[in-house]
Amino acid sequence: MARVMLFGPLRDVAGWRERDLPAASITALKALLAAEDSALGLALYGKGVQVAVDQAIVRGDLALSANAEVAFLPPMSGG
Repeated sequence: MARVMLFGPLRDVAGWRERDLPAASITALKALLAAEDSALGLALYGKGVQVAVDQAIVRGDLALSANAEVAFLPPMSGG
């Protein structure tokens, strides 16, 4: 199972911060989360949302190991 973490507004939309979920890939994980909660699904596919796997930002899909740590990060603003 992957350890899934949500930060900032994503956590607020979902109502949870951390869960263990079965997923073979980032795409499968997003689909699972969207099927459970449509508002979270929309937020995860929103502009600027980044995904980190094992503390490294990734782009596109990626196969997940059984003990992967997946973090969904909201858009960042600078200043």
